[in-house]
Amino acid sequence: MRHFGHIAPEIRKGLFHQEPGEFDADSPAPLLSAALGATLYSPATRPRLAQDILKQVGRGVVSMVLCLEDSIDDAEVDGAEANLVAQFAELAAQDTPVPLLFIRVRKPSQIPDLVRRLGPSVSLLSGFVLPKFTEDRGVPFLEAVAAAELASGRRLFAMPVLESPELLHLESRSDTLAGIARTVDKYRDRVLALRLGVTDFCSAYGLRRPPDMTAYDVHIVASVIADVVNVLGRADGTGFTVTGPVWEYFRHQERMFKPQLRASPFLGRAEELRTALIEHDMDGLLREISLDRANGLLGKTCIHPSHVLPVHAMSVVSHEEFSDAQDILRPEMGGGGVLRSAYTNKMNEVKPHRAWAERTLRRAQVFGVAHAEVGFVELLAAGLPG
Repeated sequence: MRHFGHIAPEIRKGLFHQEPGEFDADSPAPLLSAALGATLYSPATRPRLAQDILKQVGRGVVSMVLCLEDSIDDAEVDGAEANLVAQFAELAAQDTPVPLLFIRVRKPSQIPDLVRRLGPSVSLLSGFVLPKFTEDRGVPFLEAVAAAELASGRRLFAMPVLESPELLHLESRSDTLAGIARTVDKYRDRVLALRLGVTDFCSAYGLRRPPDMTAYDVHIVASVIADVVNVLGRADGTGFTVTGPVWEYFRHQERMFKPQLRASPFLGRAEELRTALIEHDMDGLLREISLDRANGLLGKTCIHPSHVLPVHAMSVVSHEEFSDAQDILRPEMGGGGVLRSAYTNKMNEVKPHRAWAERTLRRAQVFGVAHAEVGFVELLAAGLPG
């Protein structure tokens, strides 16, 4: 699979200076963690789940979570598990490419049980999403994933969700973060990425951000994101990929504030695209994606297919970023120093910017590098159906 693989090769060629690279479920973990992109959640109760998954492949989805937790009623769990087993068998019988598939469970005992019940179709499973992760609750989940991997002979990853009240509350946050750090470090080879459960953070205080505000406008949420990245997202080799929070909106809401998309990038090219994005509250999503990356997050939890393309378009490395990163990492610059950007608009300081450059080239490997004249507007327009 590859990002933007759903669009025609000749169109991709016109968009990308360096096309997105291919990867699959057996690719190295650092590559997969960067490649997750917009991870689309779906309730495991959907009766045509197998066909839904294949349909999303055609829309550019490369990772999905099939949820047995908060998205379904407590009384539906048994039926949802049975549905998952049946839908995986249907997918396996069709022998067609599928996204990276993860199952979000409620309790550790579900992990070995589901792996056993999936049988040969476990080959389609990439791992499990672990809810409300703390040190005490997380260890049994991770041990269950390790045991399931051993029993199935299939590499299985874990994606803990950081969403517990202990992490949000100021008096317990430091100890909770330290415990999470100890746990994920111990199971480092198994943890693919850490996911942020911002909806649960808001719930603890009876909050819900409106569509014209981002998670970073809710200060109590922004402070947790900052602390999680501070402890768990470091670029010194100890950190993990931390993914962005969910965007909840996908239909037009009455607006209080002005749209957040400037008209100038769309002039003469795609004014109707800007209008459609604003009407569907996508301008807020695009702003939040930009803030995610500025704050050290990569990828995003999504609950609607319309969110996938904006996340991926905003993840493509610009030609300017690519040029700067390559200059910073030139072998002859290994001793440090300062050089003027090839775009002549900034100074690249080699040692301080090295970690950024390395992350940028890793993102370029999976999301590609746009041509110099191509921006997110062209990438959005090219990826839209029809």
